[in-house]
Parts: sequence; C-alpha cells; structure tokens
Amino acid sequence: MDQSLNVFVTVAEKKNFSRAAEDLHMTQPAVSQYIRSLEETMDVRLLERTNKYVRLTKAGEIVYHHAKEIVGLYGRMHHLVNDLSHEASGKLSIGASYTFGEYVLPHMLARLLVDYPRIQPEVTIGNTAEIADLIISRQLDVGIVEGRFKENQTLATQAFAEDRMILVASSDHPLALKTEMIEWRELEDLTWIIREEGSGTREAVEAVFERFSINPARTMQFSSTQPIKEAVEAGLGVSLLSEWAVQKEIRYGDLVQLSVEGLPFVRQFSIVTSSPYQTKALQVFLELLLTNYELTLFREK
Repeated sequence: MDQSLNVFVTVAEKKNFSRAAEDLHMTQPAVSQYIRSLEETMDVRLLERTNKYVRLTKAGEIVYHHAKEIVGLYGRMHHLVNDLSHEASGKLSIGASYTFGEYVLPHMLARLLVDYPRIQPEVTIGNTAEIADLIISRQLDVGIVEGRFKENQTLATQAFAEDRMILVASSDHPLALKTEMIEWRELEDLTWIIREEGSGTREAVEAVFERFSINPARTMQFSSTQPIKEAVEAGLGVSLLSEWAVQKEIRYGDLVQLSVEGLPFVRQFSIVTSSPYQTKALQVFLELLLTNYELTLFREK
C-alpha cells in the first residue's frame, strides 16, 4: 500500500503534522514530504495549512473518504493472510446500535477475550443507519443493529436474537399503581420520550404507534437511551425501551414496566457484514453472537 495514503489519513484525523508524525513514529519533515508527494500525484492541493490549523480542502475530503477505505481494506487483507497460520488475534472493528452496544456487547466481549486475549476489539456505537453506512464503506468488520436500513447489495444480514420492547414509567407515575391492563387510549395524552430518527428504537416506537393507531399529544426526543431513562425516572413521560436497557432500573425500583395490551413489542437483532472473507477474530466473534444461550444469560443477570 502507498504509505502516503496512510500518512494523509493520519494528518487529516489529527489535524496537526506534529501529532501525526508522533503517531506514525516519523519525523515531521518526513510526514510533510509524503503529503507533498501525494498532492503532486493527485495534482491538487489536499490540505490547507497555516500556523494555527490543518484542514481538508474539498479535494482532500474526497481523497480522505476513499483513502480511509483503502487503508482499512489493506489492513483487513493483511489480517486475513496472517490468519492462515496463526490463532485468532488482531484488530476487530465492531459497530453496534445503542441498545446492543451499551447493554449487551460489553458482556460478550468480556467472554470473547477470556478465550482469545490477543483479539483487539474496537467498538463504534451509533444508530442503525450510521452503523450500516460504516459497514458499506468497509470501516467496520461487523455491525449489530436492531432496525431496518437502506437496501444495499454489498450487505449481508442475519437475524440472530430477539429483543423485547416494554413500556416503562417512573415508579410514582399514576399508571404505575394500576393493577389491570392499561388501554392505549390512556397513553395517547401522555408525553412519550423517544429516540432520534435513524435509530432502531425510534423505528420500533413508530411501528407501535401505527399498530395501535395512537398519536401522542407530545413527544420529547433524545439521542441515546441513558438520558431517556433519566427523563422517565424524573417523571417527564413514558418510553418504549429494550428490556435489556432497563433491567437494573426495574430491579431497583427506579422504573416500572406498565402492563399494556399488545406489549412487549418484539424486534430482531441482526448481524451485518459486507465482505465474504472473514478473519479468525471475526469468525469466533460471530460464533459467540450466534449462541442464543449466551444472550439468555445476559438477560437473566
């Protein structure tokens, strides 16, 4: 691989020649020479640089996008060849949507590293749409998502586990004391705390709204699950969340599950990959994901 691409990506991400040189274990003049060589090859200026900043030009943004993918592909090619004669090891780039990434994945990685301590997981957490885009651009080896995303021929998906979505409220909410089944019309006048567009949890909430023909009087949006739980606990409203995400809060009485006809709402967690070639590190991780017994253990803790 052309080393100048790797140097360019590092400078673009560090936004500083000195920090890039330190990260690459090079001298600053050597880094500058690689950048000049790449700009001469491309016949265009890729970086705007002054004493105060280094930033990408429009052409630089295009080169960075593709160089990032090339560097990633080269690294994966190297790992695949190395895997032919070695045990599972090396970098494993995992993307996960918030629910799985925050509440299930850490436990799975802990189990993985007991058996394969030489694997080096790198985790990116984002909503379903973001993770799918990173898989398409080959910046991640595998993604675990719970929502639908735009169709793409390069992606392979496999459902592997169910997630149960339940309606939760604060422990002192009026509906928390209700013993009989709650009707949907009682929920329409409440404030619903929901996730942002593009998240699998938001998709599930909208599916529930459509299924039971309700139009909430008010919604409040947050970009991750933790502040939603805090908002519900503070009495700001109710929320439809993964059973995994609220286990501790329900156990300690901070939140309560409301009994509503038609719930829990069940959705699928899916594995998303883009390359037919898999490193040993990815293979053993996928084997762990596909062991539903392990997922059941996490829910019961």
